[in-house]
Amino acid sequence: MAKLADLKVELQATEERLLTELRTLRRGLRGTRQGLPAAALTAGQRIADNVAATMGSWTFIIIQSVLLMLWVALNVTAYVQRWDPYPFILLNLALSFQAAYAAPFIMMSQNRQQDIDRRSAENDHQINIKAELEIELLHQKLDQLRETEVLYLTEAVKELTALLRQAKIEPAPSGIV
Repeated sequence: MAKLADLKVELQATEERLLTELRTLRRGLRGTRQGLPAAALTAGQRIADNVAATMGSWTFIIIQSVLLMLWVALNVTAYVQRWDPYPFILLNLALSFQAAYAAPFIMMSQNRQQDIDRRSAENDHQINIKAELEIELLHQKLDQLRETEVLYLTEAVKELTALLRQAKIEPAPSGIV
């Protein structure tokens, strides 16, 4: 029994320490975006994010589509001197060049976003642990209140039982039936 009580005390101390650490961590994360201050981004990370955001937008897709159609139309109709005749080798080269440079930027941005998502998931996990510990502490407090209430009720029943026994033993006052 003493070992169980010692184990409970040790667990409560561990839980209290963990809750304190989580509260401190939560206070420390306020004012940051996803746990990473904006000032902590390097120039390369900012460029990669901007390139990925730009190339992943409808504006970019529409502008690029219009430019490609214009390129093809001008070369097919020969309105302007044919600088890139039909299989459009220069256009293929330009698009390959664009893809070769865009892919690493997009991958860097995705990797950084993946790191942010991983940190966010870890923070969510820590918050879930904290909530679980808080609920467990509330259950312990409720159990303690119930135990205390049961003890009070048991004492009250004992006192009432003693009073009833005492009332049965003593003769009833005269005139009261």
